[in-house]
Amino acid sequence: MTTTSVHDAAVDQVWAMTTAHLHARALHVVADLGVADLIGDDPVPVSELAAACGVAHHSLGRVLRLLADLGVFRHGPAGVEHTAMSRLLRTDHAGSLRAFAQLMALDVVWHGVASLETAVRHGTTGIAEIAPNGLFDYLAEHPAQAQLFDNAMQAKARADVDAVIRAYDFSPFGTVADIGGGTGQLLNAILTRHRTVRGILFDLPHVIAQAGVDDAHLTTCAGDFFTDPLPAADLYLLMEVLHDWPDRGTTAILRGVRAACRTGAVVLVIESLPSDEHPDPRARTLDLLMLAVSGGQERSPSELDRLLTATGFRRTAVLDIAGPLRIAEAVAV
Repeated sequence: MTTTSVHDAAVDQVWAMTTAHLHARALHVVADLGVADLIGDDPVPVSELAAACGVAHHSLGRVLRLLADLGVFRHGPAGVEHTAMSRLLRTDHAGSLRAFAQLMALDVVWHGVASLETAVRHGTTGIAEIAPNGLFDYLAEHPAQAQLFDNAMQAKARADVDAVIRAYDFSPFGTVADIGGGTGQLLNAILTRHRTVRGILFDLPHVIAQAGVDDAHLTTCAGDFFTDPLPAADLYLLMEVLHDWPDRGTTAILRGVRAACRTGAVVLVIESLPSDEHPDPRARTLDLLMLAVSGGQERSPSELDRLLTATGFRRTAVLDIAGPLRIAEAVAV
């Protein structure tokens, strides 16, 4: 490889990184407009898509041309048609990421990312200016955005849930409690697979109200894991919960679990858990998102160990599973 080709590749890569926010914004716009829902099996002219969305024809066309060059949609003489990537923006797709794309476009999230320098300079979140009490208090004051957040988290978890239940044997446990478990996707999947297990779903009251529980093996418990006692169980699930919080909040959650459980109970922390030894751009991207928006952190196993030890747990394993997440298993000591 010549010096010139190395230089050119580096220039192209840095140029792509410095303009990547435009790729993201283009995706956000078409997700919010619902463009993918307007395209079926046949190409649709841009003029028809623009009319259906109530937007400017030529402007939408330029956005779609960029996305097509990136593999999201295919743009041809007959109009715009789907690719595997664009189908993920359909609301009715089994693995739909439309809600997640819309979440990334929310004012509070985008402001946080745009204000990343504030977080770096002052050690605060990027959203501190518009959400001084933090992301979750902000969402509580904006129900429509909170609903979108919940929808996005459910959509994001679908593939991860399947990977978790295939990687871990839940059959030895009598009772499994999912702390901050949303509407119960993971817990329902576990109970479907293991009919001898009983489940307890713990989350905020407005989340529990949406859970729609119809399994006799599953009970719900509404509360705040910072202020309310947690239920007793043999196994506790914390799936992408701890990463939302700084060390102080994470420590409080783990202490709440330890206060509720017996010695020997098991906790599963299911998150990115990036390795200290290997590159993990996806996890590091999420880590900066946490820094900018929630004040949380994607912790490596060694960083998690420090918090587990301080709260009465000992890590026993880290399991690699299909997909981007890992499982840290810990036992109460």
